[in-house]
Amino acid sequence: MEPGPETILIIEDEAPIADIVAYHLEKAGFRVRVAADGASGLARAAEDGVDLVILDLMLPELDGLDVLRRLRNVRNVPVIIVSARDAEADKVVGLELGADDYVTKPFSARELIARVRAQLRRAKAPAQEASRLQVFDLVIDFKAVAVTKKGRPVALTPREFDVLVELARHRGQVLSREQLLGRVWGYGFVGDVRTVDVTVRRLREKVEDDPGAPRIVLTRRGVGYFIPKDEGPGP
Repeated sequence: MEPGPETILIIEDEAPIADIVAYHLEKAGFRVRVAADGASGLARAAEDGVDLVILDLMLPELDGLDVLRRLRNVRNVPVIIVSARDAEADKVVGLELGADDYVTKPFSARELIARVRAQLRRAKAPAQEASRLQVFDLVIDFKAVAVTKKGRPVALTPREFDVLVELARHRGQVLSREQLLGRVWGYGFVGDVRTVDVTVRRLREKVEDDPGAPRIVLTRRGVGYFIPKDEGPGP
């Protein structure tokens, strides 16, 4: 049996915007659900049937950042923030809390749908290599899209998982921020390379014993990031 269309949850309190986004997503072949406040949106986002969340920040009942923070404690579903807040600080905070993308209002329907499809591809793309890869005390399970550390699950966002996988696949090689931005976010991504730094910082907080003195994801100052082939100072 062919799988059904992916389900997109829109958490947006402005009905005209939610209706327009829902219309274009349905026209593109997606199943759409809509929540008009943060509390009900969080409850729906936590359900297994939701494949991706489009999240506004300024919401009644529960602020969008609170929704994102709480959602990341229960699910790693891809989240795209759609907000009128265009300040760099707002984008950084959203990404630090685990958003996978940030789109500023106003936006085109074509751009949003392209970003939705890109996130779904990254979340569901099957691995072509071995089903598992071990990096020090981490085990990366490509089929399950999961990571364990010393046998315990590590809750990574899809973006954090992708960065870890990219570095693990090129173990011992320093990848620049621009390379990671292009390979993980996509070469059509409109954003700053500091987005990579934010994601790496979040990743270290989850996989390192001491994020302040990392031994897995290391920095080559002025160049980029790498995972050393052996524990130690790296290449």
